Amino acid sequence: MENAQQKLKSLEEKLVYYEDKLRFKMKRYRGVIHESAASEMKHQEVMVFRAMIDGLKKEIKDLSNL
Repeated sequence: MENAQQKLKSLEEKLVYYEDKLRFKMKRYRGVIHESAASEMKHQEVMVFRAMIDGLKKEIKDLSNL
């Protein structure tokens, strides 16, 4: 049980970290400007952070239900 609590705490810390990173990226995010490689890269970064956050939230929820 102790190991599960440590993992849960670690996941929650990662969630806060990635939510902060996403918040920072969203300050300058204006969507995708087509034909702009830099804009498309920023969009990909935002999508990756969102996916990571969603995955962490799901894992935290699953671990909390044990």
